[in-house]
Amino acid sequence: MNAMMRRAVIATAAVSMALSMAACGKAGSDKKDSAASGDNKSIGLLLPENASSTRYESFDRPFIEAKVKALCADCKVLYNNAEGSASKQKQQFDTLIAQGVKVIVLDAFDATSTQAWVKEAAAKGVKVVAYDRLATGPVAAYVSFDNEKVGELQGQALVDALAGKAADANVVMINGDDADPNAGQFKAGAHKVLDGKVKKVVYEQSGEWKPTVAGQKIGAAITELGKDGFQAVYSANDGMAGAIITQLQGAGIKVPVGGQDAGLDAIQRIVNGDQAYTIYKAYRPLADNAAELAVALLQGKDVKSVATASVDSATDKGIPAKLLDPKVVTKANINDTVIADGLYKAADICTADYAAACATAGLK
Repeated sequence: MNAMMRRAVIATAAVSMALSMAACGKAGSDKKDSAASGDNKSIGLLLPENASSTRYESFDRPFIEAKVKALCADCKVLYNNAEGSASKQKQQFDTLIAQGVKVIVLDAFDATSTQAWVKEAAAKGVKVVAYDRLATGPVAAYVSFDNEKVGELQGQALVDALAGKAADANVVMINGDDADPNAGQFKAGAHKVLDGKVKKVVYEQSGEWKPTVAGQKIGAAITELGKDGFQAVYSANDGMAGAIITQLQGAGIKVPVGGQDAGLDAIQRIVNGDQAYTIYKAYRPLADNAAELAVALLQGKDVKSVATASVDSATDKGIPAKLLDPKVVTKANINDTVIADGLYKAADICTADYAAACATAGLK
């Protein structure tokens, strides 16, 4: 090959390489622009904890993931659990934004701390659906139950469990975490009923949504009031109720105790006569509505076809909301509630330890 031909080949190769590199650069640029524009199909899901309630891993997460997939086949859910840490949840929230997620379903561990997060996210075009707890800040939508109504149902169920003895009954209240706005609403609703129908609330503390703390608090109540100093215990949820019942049984005390969440262990305690009631907040419609709101926001649609109500938070007003109705579960209506809805099968509840109690209760 003569010199002229070699120079021609080299020049051609150089042009080819330059074009190839330019094409690669353009492809990389397009990819970056695509991520920046947020046209991905990912929805963030942040749940608060997995210690005091099994519901988040057993129901909320899989139901939301399934509904998102049904509504948007090529969408995916990026999931994290805060494991009871507000700081950990903030890191998870920031990571989702860095990944280019444009919609986040947030069940805030500490709803009072989220205002700055949500405001910063909104400034970047990231929409937040407040799930179960009403996070502070400019959330795009909210889905939950009527939480004050939950508390009212809890209070009335405790009165019903006391039967004709309510007017002479002293009650111990172990509430949820003071940082959780839901806990305040449950408490307010319960007081609305109890304050007019029982003798007195003689001891009231926060159990912080932690069974160990709730167990310690009921122990302190027993020490302060004596074994005969109270006739019923209000517990804000089932996880705490389980620890409370264990402490009461250890002290030889038998009084009505109620909870919330309709956990399987709580249903078994109800069948066995250890727990008086729970509050069933059907997880599937809650999760389905959250998924519908998230996908609508991802697709740029108006959420008001789903969010038919509105609520005010501590920081913002007129937030589009979907509020669902809770139900009381007692031994008398297990068949008609959690079994009828397919939350549990009778076989799930009626393990060997509870077979006799199930037969008496007529579970099927």
